[in-house]
Amino acid sequence: MIIIGWLSDYKESINAFIDHDPAAHNALEIVLLYPGFKALQAHKRAKWFLNHNMPFIARAISQRAAHKTGIEIHPGATIGKRVCIDHGSGIVIGETTEIGDDCMIYQGVTLGGTGKETGKRHPTLESGVMVGSGAKVLGPITIGKNSKVAAGAVVVKDVEPNCTVVGVPGRVVKIDGSRIDDLDQVNFPDPVMNAITANAKLIDELKEEINKLEAKKSENIEYII
Repeated sequence: MIIIGWLSDYKESINAFIDHDPAAHNALEIVLLYPGFKALQAHKRAKWFLNHNMPFIARAISQRAAHKTGIEIHPGATIGKRVCIDHGSGIVIGETTEIGDDCMIYQGVTLGGTGKETGKRHPTLESGVMVGSGAKVLGPITIGKNSKVAAGAVVVKDVEPNCTVVGVPGRVVKIDGSRIDDLDQVNFPDPVMNAITANAKLIDELKEEINKLEAKKSENIEYII
């Protein structure tokens, strides 16, 4: 029964990489060549040893995987099903991190602490979260279900479900209160540019009103004369 469950999870993990990575050609390529897949499988082994009171072996497995893949996952982290790590180089996942099912994590991501907390000090990603390249999610915060963190964003506050986060520090942008499936890790709305565009439009409207008032004033002066 345990073996059947392990095989089912293993197959689900492979299929998750195939579904998320258009560069993946077949299952064998993923199993033998993908660092993200290897790191996640190594974490499962390390987690088992940690749960059975063998922390040294657990840490040895995680450090060996970090050396080989460039992805450092602490054995204490909790990772759900069908999680996909794309490329993965430079990823750091802290000890008390919790990652839900169907999450997508790109290279250079840090799921870390701020250095001041004790106990639960790393982020929680609920199911369906996507974290873009180079993003930093810091502290014991929660990123809500189906939310997206843009590439390069720095997030230090909780994020509600079905939101996107952009910028430094991260700013939340709600998209009609629901998940937008056609957004990738780059094509996020820019709230700063949207505000600039809105202000520019308002300035143009005010200029038009001023021109109308000046024209009307000139007509009145000519009529008096």
